[in-house]
Amino acid sequence: MDNLDRMYRHLVRTVRNRFPQYLTQPFDVAELQQTILPYRLHRRELGLETNEDYEITLTELLSGARDYLVVDERMRDELKADLKSPNPDPSAYRKFSAAMVSLSPTGLRSLEAGPDDPSTPLRTMVVPTIEETRPQASERAPAQAESAAPPPPAPSRAEARPATSPSRPSVPSTTPAGARAITPQAGERCRSCNEALPPGRPITFCPHCGQNVTTINCPACGSELEVGWKFCPVCGRPADAH
Repeated sequence: MDNLDRMYRHLVRTVRNRFPQYLTQPFDVAELQQTILPYRLHRRELGLETNEDYEITLTELLSGARDYLVVDERMRDELKADLKSPNPDPSAYRKFSAAMVSLSPTGLRSLEAGPDDPSTPLRTMVVPTIEETRPQASERAPAQAESAAPPPPAPSRAEARPATSPSRPSVPSTTPAGARAITPQAGERCRSCNEALPPGRPITFCPHCGQNVTTINCPACGSELEVGWKFCPVCGRPADAH
């Protein structure tokens, strides 16, 4: 299994678990790169060491390789030509950010094995629900069925009514433990959709477009930087260089 196979398998699994509408509906290249399969959040599953490796593999996927995606013909031809050049441009796909792509039905039908174990079908890798994991009555041991005590009688309506209505617990406004966040100032806007961000509260993603607002891209090499970094740790260029 090479990088392209691994990226496609993980893309299908991510779409099935988080974006099931895209199993049959198209999505644009920008959403694929920024929301569905961003390198920063999926680098471990993709097994790609650098952002450049990620972009080259994504370019190959968007070129229609192995019929994994249904892509725009112009984008397909230009990306294929770029990949064949002596020095392919890892960010060549960025000028097609508005191009629409979709999962190929042929690719989905041909996908037999899971991403880690070739003998395990991807379609069986689903987390069972509580009801599915609960043993049926016919599967319980006879001794357990015989010794099970009858359920206690249901309380009367008067007994079931609480003396006082419990107060609703307050919902914490903090972000999940371990997640980076920024606290926007009044008037600060999302770099992706230009919508106003909610001031005075810690956030990680834009509530309007879902873009991660804690990172930016190096203007020189495209590597992801955290907000507040002054220099790129990969190429050394200033983060605000143009």
